[in-house]
Amino acid sequence: MRTDPHTGLKQSYVDAQIAAGAHNVEQAPLTRTVGQIIAGNTFTLFNLVNVVIAAFIITTGSYSNLLFLGVAIFNTAIGTFQEIRSKHQLDSLTIVSAPQATVVRDGHTTTISAENLVVGDALQLRRGAQIPVDGVVLTNGNLEVDESALTGEANSITKRPDDAVLSGSFVVAGNATVMVTKVAGDTFAARLAKEAKAEQTDKDKNSKLLATINRIIKVLTYVLIPLGIALFTVSMVRRGDYNRAILTTSAAVIGMIPEGLVLMTNVALAVGARNLGQRRVLVRSLTAIEALARVDTICLDKTGTITTGRLIVNRVVPVGDHDADDLASAVSAVTFALNDDNETAIAIKEYFPQPPQWTVTNTVPFSSARKWSGATFSDGTSYFMGAPEFTFGDTLTAENTTAINDAAAAGYRVLAVGRTPDALSVPLTHTDLIGFVLIADEIRPAAMDTFAYFAGQDVQLKVISGDNPITVASVARRAGIQGTDQYVNMTTVGEQPDYDALVRDYNVFGRVTPEQKKHLIAAYQDAGHTVAMTGDGVNDVLALRQSDCAIAMASGSEAASAIADFVLLDSNFDAMTGVLNEGRRVINNIESVASLFLIKTMYSVALIIIFIFLNADYPIIPINLTPVSAVTVAIPSFFLSLEPNFARVTGQFMKKVMTFAAPAALEVVAYTLLMTWLESALHLSFDTTGTIVALLITCVCYNVLFRVSRPFNRLKVGMLAVIAVTMFGVFFVANHVFSLVSLWNWGLFILYAPLAVSTYPVYIILQEFLGRRVLGRIKWRS
Repeated sequence: MRTDPHTGLKQSYVDAQIAAGAHNVEQAPLTRTVGQIIAGNTFTLFNLVNVVIAAFIITTGSYSNLLFLGVAIFNTAIGTFQEIRSKHQLDSLTIVSAPQATVVRDGHTTTISAENLVVGDALQLRRGAQIPVDGVVLTNGNLEVDESALTGEANSITKRPDDAVLSGSFVVAGNATVMVTKVAGDTFAARLAKEAKAEQTDKDKNSKLLATINRIIKVLTYVLIPLGIALFTVSMVRRGDYNRAILTTSAAVIGMIPEGLVLMTNVALAVGARNLGQRRVLVRSLTAIEALARVDTICLDKTGTITTGRLIVNRVVPVGDHDADDLASAVSAVTFALNDDNETAIAIKEYFPQPPQWTVTNTVPFSSARKWSGATFSDGTSYFMGAPEFTFGDTLTAENTTAINDAAAAGYRVLAVGRTPDALSVPLTHTDLIGFVLIADEIRPAAMDTFAYFAGQDVQLKVISGDNPITVASVARRAGIQGTDQYVNMTTVGEQPDYDALVRDYNVFGRVTPEQKKHLIAAYQDAGHTVAMTGDGVNDVLALRQSDCAIAMASGSEAASAIADFVLLDSNFDAMTGVLNEGRRVINNIESVASLFLIKTMYSVALIIIFIFLNADYPIIPINLTPVSAVTVAIPSFFLSLEPNFARVTGQFMKKVMTFAAPAALEVVAYTLLMTWLESALHLSFDTTGTIVALLITCVCYNVLFRVSRPFNRLKVGMLAVIAVTMFGVFFVANHVFSLVSLWNWGLFILYAPLAVSTYPVYIILQEFLGRRVLGRIKWRS
């Protein structure tokens, strides 16, 4: 059935189709639901372990030792709040960026969300619109469609009644009413996106950060329960004191749990996504934020990244006896006679606003086959303009040919303007060259600053385009990109080129096919680079999928946006500086706070193993460690994870973390064993030993916090001061709350004061020896 373009569908029919789900339904939500976020952050393995430990502690009647649950609840609550907050930000951006459509229904024209289109709708298309569904043309309005996003062919295609139009293409000129034939997952673009996603490399698996954290969790899962059972059994056999065995075992197992590490990673990524959203960047893959931090090569297309996509007339060059007025009259006459509204026509109209008042008798619109357009006027004279080689061919003089080549080398598109007394035909006859119009791509206003910034950050810029390599290189040079003299025409490299050699020798690639784009990205990756790819068309999907970090323009095709990790909602590449910095901030901050969490895990595992074989009690109980975990780890880690930190990401995640954490964990083990020996030698009570051990652990953790907080600013100094005051209050004022003995004792002061003071120089020595000389030589798998 063919829809009447003037009346469209009946609204009752549309409502029934939507109710049946037969509409252009949007893709699955980009973010988890609130329920999923709460459940995901609450029902974790570590929270389950905490609950089980709490149940055992309840059997002892020592309810004060349940205070450790407060830290776990606080971590979960804060993390959940931050992720939900980020979700709302991203969801709002998704709604704002949702495409709109103009349709005729019940004889009235109305604007609706593209999501509500149904098969049979009479969809009105105008210049600049992206076609959201598949359809067929109903009315003829000189519709020209750019299908380069689908085919890679830059030339526009004229669509006539009954011609098919495909989702993901753009209207570059004219207008028409189209009957919708396919919606949602049945459309051409959706099928391509689905295919791309089905083949897409699972980037989560390639995340070095998540792989490392998951490896830590996996190891802890295997060792936590058996070690806890072993320590409890040994304690019961030696002492027969159930309460003490439960409490000391609980303290050891709780110490093994990096309860905030996974949560902190999720929060840092979610906050990073929210911050990018405020910069009008939609994040579709949280794990790709990590890839951002490591990117050292960005592959760009010319249009939309280097240029705005808008054309401008740079200058006009009259030829022979003709002057600028003759040229202006001819150009404006043809342009306004055709009444095109493509980018070239708009540029000419802005440069020549007043057309001559000539009567038009015939027009020949531009076609990709002819490469020219023209008009015949009442005096019988025809004027035309187009590509010089198609309009004048071999009749061009050597001087004109040189001028054309020089202009092309300078990055200009050259239009030859001429006239003929004959009718317009192919080939043109009896032509008279009036002159040339030089048209340039408009460079983005902030492009030079943006590219200079990347160069200063040691991020390489490569240009991969389907356009003429000479033109592309010239445009890139005007934008300040380095190495533009090294360009290659990919149509000349053969069917099986050496891509490794190509990426080594060239920086600008022109006339590139979609398959070649993919191979170029892969070659850069094989050379050890982390590659970001920007694209806006379906022809970019293969390369986007191959890249480590895929960035799409919102103004581009739906297929490109669907496969991308990031979508620039304003299609403004200048936002990439903020994107790169946000990736660095997230990873640098996670590396810093991960050290704090893993100190406790490492020394707890070591001490459990030691005390299984050592004829002594594990010296601390859960409530002793609660303030240490809360004040020196949980609270400052949230603060530090949100700090600006745009330093370049260097080295490996695990190596950097272990450089801080391993020396501290070794120091805690050494001081704990020393205090266990002194407990026996000086006949100290269990509570006194536990208090001093907790104090020394606090000092060690504070030292690490002090080190990872560099470089300092007023906020960090304030945070460190507040933490120091708080810990003084814990040990010297509110000690009874945490089952700590009073340290206002000169006998104890002589013991604990030198040990506390020594923790900093000992840590520095251990970090220098263990962190740099030993750990620094290990090749870490991260």
